[in-house]
Amino acid sequence: MKASTERQLLRWFHTLASIPLVGYIYGPVASIPEAARMVRWVLMPLVILSGLWMWRGHWVKQQWRRLTQSR
Repeated sequence: MKASTERQLLRWFHTLASIPLVGYIYGPVASIPEAARMVRWVLMPLVILSGLWMWRGHWVKQQWRRLTQSR
């Protein structure tokens, strides 16, 4: 997969997965127990991880390459 395609997919995932978070904060999602649980325990960690990957993914890949090349 090309780097530009990976970035584009990751950005779209991050944006679309963040929409329920807005509903949780500003809308009625927090009052629905199943939806609130899904937002808190599934979507929030995924959005955080995708944001971290967009921020520091290049560094993680570089460290991984160094680690695997030294073996």
